[in-house]
Amino acid sequence: MKLFSSTQIKEIDEYSIVHEPITSVALMERVAEILAHAILDIYPHVNRFLVFCGPGNNGGDGLAVARLLALQGKCLDIVLLYDQEKFSTDTLINYKRLKKTSCVTLHRIDKLEDLPELGPQDVVIDAMFGTGLSRPLNGWPLEVVTYINSCQAEVVSIDMPSGLPGEDCSGFPSDGIVCATNTLTLQFPKLSFFFPENEKYVGLFQVLPIGLHPQALTTIPTPYQFITASNVKPLLPKRATFGHKGTFGHLLLIAGSKGMMGASVLSARAACRAGVGLVTSHVPSGQGQIVQIAVPEVLVVEDMDTVCFSSISNIKTYSAIAVGPGISKHQKARVALRQLLKEVESPLLLDADALNIIAEERDMLDMLPPNTILTPHPKELSRLVGDWSNSFQRLELQQAFALKYQVVLLCKGAFTTIALPNGDLLFNSTGNSGMATGGTGDVLSGIIGGLLAQGLTSVDAAILGVYLHGLAGDISAGEIGQQALTASDLVNNLGKAWLSILK
Repeated sequence: MKLFSSTQIKEIDEYSIVHEPITSVALMERVAEILAHAILDIYPHVNRFLVFCGPGNNGGDGLAVARLLALQGKCLDIVLLYDQEKFSTDTLINYKRLKKTSCVTLHRIDKLEDLPELGPQDVVIDAMFGTGLSRPLNGWPLEVVTYINSCQAEVVSIDMPSGLPGEDCSGFPSDGIVCATNTLTLQFPKLSFFFPENEKYVGLFQVLPIGLHPQALTTIPTPYQFITASNVKPLLPKRATFGHKGTFGHLLLIAGSKGMMGASVLSARAACRAGVGLVTSHVPSGQGQIVQIAVPEVLVVEDMDTVCFSSISNIKTYSAIAVGPGISKHQKARVALRQLLKEVESPLLLDADALNIIAEERDMLDMLPPNTILTPHPKELSRLVGDWSNSFQRLELQQAFALKYQVVLLCKGAFTTIALPNGDLLFNSTGNSGMATGGTGDVLSGIIGGLLAQGLTSVDAAILGVYLHGLAGDISAGEIGQQALTASDLVNNLGKAWLSILK
């Protein structure tokens, strides 16, 4: 699913109106019908809605939705923030239609004390400002936002919470944005929905297809995409009937150090579940028995050092290499990693301590082979790219880094972001906060490493690996809840994740 800027969304709307063809007010009616159905699905037993409408087309959507809800027997109080002289053409049409509808009370209000009384069983529909907003709210609209956020009622925002910009949120004060319980967004999510600081405004968002012209969606370029099941199914590696363990690749996994062998075990188990033919775990001397007992399917090579990764040989025999989980930042590990970067020819994944070493010895950045996959969490990412003041700036830094070094750079977390060497930015649709626990990053390294070893490109391995990882987390949460979820649960449910995609 492509994601577009606010400017592009307006362009897509206009293209759809011309080429469907459909009048703009007819498109608004179609949108309103879809929105009304969604609202009734969420709140089937709510009898009264208080709708706040702005002067633009977002307000027109709200007026049309109010009319349709009234026709279903609901009671509607509509608060108009502006006089009708300021309404857009389509908003004015829907205002006149609404005036003929029963069970609807229209209020043109510009003082808080004149607002209709709002009870805890009522629901607010926020239809004040949409993607066309270009500056922070002030004056009367800001007062209304403050009032809505102080109420106990649930809030449904149409397309996006009023006051929230579609992309860069710099300069938009936190008290000037509606805090929605649910956001019913049209056709595709907005970029700002994926920023953690905006969770309190967006709430749960639901994407409602509204039939915008497919030609516009296909031809208008954008670097942003949302990874869904339809994206990943074509990426699944093929399993040849006469294939054998040598056919499906051999992953070298350099993970773990003394006292951190859980990272090696988790990543090795995950790699095996990713479909790779063979996995060799490189571990410190004396630590191999831990892996062999925990993961009998894995081959083990022991380092000369008893504490950490210090050297490696014969790396050309492997289909792919994953290095970093739990290896420590010991000086010997630094030297070994530097030597590995000089010699490696196989597809490469770097995680955790490998990234922390590189962040401290920055000349290694220029040694990264093209298309190397880097899988940091936000703190590790900041060590690589620098600090950011908001998530949009983080995206820009992540994108610039991937372009500069021609790597695939992840930022793990909710809606894990993948920056590609061509500058594209992808957001993952699977996963949940139950995965915010130790070891889940090690599992991701094993999954992506296993996919790399099977011959997937770095881009495809990252996309499919992140999606599988999150899907296994969703399946686990569905079985045992988010609170009880552990990294081992992800590994145990990878099989179900594969089957879910294959359906």
